Amino acid sequence: MTAATDLMNFAMLITFVTLALGQMLSMVRLLIGPTSGDRILALDTMVINALGLVVLLGIYQGVQIYFEVSLLIAMLGFVSTVALARFILRGDIIE
Repeated sequence: MTAATDLMNFAMLITFVTLALGQMLSMVRLLIGPTSGDRILALDTMVINALGLVVLLGIYQGVQIYFEVSLLIAMLGFVSTVALARFILRGDIIE
């Protein structure tokens, strides 16, 4: 292996650990968040961290299907965040 490959593997390891740590800290905020706004923000952050993990896994394995999955995760995360925020603000999602 070359030095560039070793550096890339080390960078991916650091990125995996950082995203996993962010995911766990967001879970803590989700559980102990004092307001519902904090919990919605924690869920949105968890979606973004999961998106990063899926993309990084796709880069690591060299499989392109993970990038399509990441688009689906991003769309579902956006819609769910908007729906939860509207529910908190108005009490219903669709008027």
